[in-house]
Amino acid sequence: MSQVLIQAGTKLLNALGRHSDLIMQAYINGSVKERDHSPKVLEQLVQLGVLWRPEAQSELRLKSAVRTLLEGSLQDERNRTINANIGASLASLKTLTEHYKEALHYNKYNEAAAHMGDLTEHVYQLSESLSNSVRVMFGRINNEFGYVSSVDAKIRENELAQGQVTDLLAQLECFRFDELSELAGSNRELRHLLVVSLQQRFAKAAQELSVVQARLLDLLGRFREFQGRTRLLKGFLLHMEQQPDFAPGNYANLTNVPVLFNQSDTIIANAAPDVNNVEHEADYQNIVASLTHVHKRQTKHEDTKPVDIDVAEQSTLSLEKDPLQQAVEAYFCEVIDSGQPKTALDYFEEQALDFDPEVWIYQVIGGYQALNDEDKQFFALESHGNNDKVYTGNFYINDITLGLR
Repeated sequence: MSQVLIQAGTKLLNALGRHSDLIMQAYINGSVKERDHSPKVLEQLVQLGVLWRPEAQSELRLKSAVRTLLEGSLQDERNRTINANIGASLASLKTLTEHYKEALHYNKYNEAAAHMGDLTEHVYQLSESLSNSVRVMFGRINNEFGYVSSVDAKIRENELAQGQVTDLLAQLECFRFDELSELAGSNRELRHLLVVSLQQRFAKAAQELSVVQARLLDLLGRFREFQGRTRLLKGFLLHMEQQPDFAPGNYANLTNVPVLFNQSDTIIANAAPDVNNVEHEADYQNIVASLTHVHKRQTKHEDTKPVDIDVAEQSTLSLEKDPLQQAVEAYFCEVIDSGQPKTALDYFEEQALDFDPEVWIYQVIGGYQALNDEDKQFFALESHGNNDKVYTGNFYINDITLGLR
């Protein structure tokens, strides 16, 4: 049986190769010019199923299968048909799966291999059908339905495409991967075909079709805008043809201006600040910077009396440092001069300072933190203490060691 199929297929492909010019002319023109070709050749192609005559008096045309093959292989923009019969394909897959499982159960491995080959072919055909449908949609969108000339025809093609996408999405709902997974069971080859391969193709097709729908709606809006402008222009041209002496009047001098021309906006529109507009940020800063704030303003100038100003020499003010701050500076100088680290409490005891030890440690830490970054990098400050026994994260400082880096 397979040998007969091989011979028939080889004969068909050889005929397609020998008569490729005739087939492509029929594909482009829609029919065959019989007077330009041999009747024997035409009869052979009819018997092979390449050409057919719809009626007795009609011309020879290409079979739909051959035309579909050429449209899919050539990616012709005229290919506007979409196969959305996914339910029938899934039913065939389930039937072939049951045949394959039954053959395995009865140890009929040759039949099982044949069923697996058919099942694989059906899965790949279904995946290719989905890919071809999405490719056709994207091709028509990218071409903006360039195979039709008028805007009305483009709108009709757009509505046809939207209907096909809706039908295809409805057909995608026929996929029940839980059923397919249960049908495949633990068989690795069946799970790869019915679950993994189909699910990948399903997810990709659903995502691409959502993009197609959005772009179709966008195109439809543009086409309807073009249609409205075209109708307006055609109406004006028709009016000029019927009334060639028409001249527009001076509508500015009319008391009641027609609504069509009375579209001007108000001269001064309502203004409101937009504090969220970053472009106005510099203007806001300049306005705020120019504002002055008067803390004290005398309301009754008549009650003010002149005051004598003493211009005698004032006494000199001297700012003395706090003794605690002086002691901290002496402690830092001691560490610099000796070059050895020393704790704050050791220095406190050596100098017999009369401050509170806790205040002294706080002042040492504050003096270190008050240094600028350049001076701070010459010192190393290390804290000594212990953690709280009850509350985590609390560290009690008992002493500070100050040294040079």
